[in-house]
Amino acid sequence: MVDFALQHAMCLAKVMGAEVQVLHMWRDKDELEVIQRRLDAEVARASELDRSVPVTGILREGRVYEGVGMAAEEIGASFIVMGTHGMRGMQFITGSRALRVVSNSKVPFIVVQEKDMGPEGYKNIVVPLDLKEETRRKIGLVADMAAHFKGKAHVIVPKEKDADFQRQLNDNIVFAKKYFGERGVPMEAVVSEADSAGFVDAVLTYAAKTNADLIAVMNSAEGNIFGVMGVPYEQEVITNKAMIPVMMVHLSDNPAEVSQGWSFQ
Repeated sequence: MVDFALQHAMCLAKVMGAEVQVLHMWRDKDELEVIQRRLDAEVARASELDRSVPVTGILREGRVYEGVGMAAEEIGASFIVMGTHGMRGMQFITGSRALRVVSNSKVPFIVVQEKDMGPEGYKNIVVPLDLKEETRRKIGLVADMAAHFKGKAHVIVPKEKDADFQRQLNDNIVFAKKYFGERGVPMEAVVSEADSAGFVDAVLTYAAKTNADLIAVMNSAEGNIFGVMGVPYEQEVITNKAMIPVMMVHLSDNPAEVSQGWSFQ
């Protein structure tokens, strides 16, 4: 799945004026020579995609689960771009082990499936919002991404029966509209017919309907990447049938600090 991840990373880096660093983790010294050759081949392949984007390779000893996030933080990466073959290839980013990759990293992940980034990039970004204050943190990163691609934010909230809850959700829509508006990012907002229990399916349906190029969700410390919804559907979201890339933002991420534009795979 490396080719698609590389393509997304290279396109993203070009738009953001960044560079791509291809990471290969290793654990067996006896395999280092072979691993180095593989890494060199991937760097060469990436460079062939676009000669204007700087590409380097880095080797790190350790396990994928902990090592990816640590390496990304070490080099000051703004994004980790990771590919997957769908459900069959998700062992290292689903379940309890997988969440150690995502949850232990403060660097946002962009997980892609077997689909290239389109010519307009991440132009339409779906942003699910709920009642948690922390969900507002991802808006800054979404606004930055949308600005780079001259894109649009599509905010969706669940429909709650409780009037106070719904009022809070409406307040979040107002907040998002003001935030995106101040940054020149167009936004539309919808209230789903589904409540929190069915919100994941509603988001995926809405994303497909709007031809979304990216879905932005929170990476919860509780181990649920759709964490603020309280439903463990991380596999369904990441391996969505429309193959829409998913950006996972850590709860402790400060979007204002994510400004270097590094693209990391």
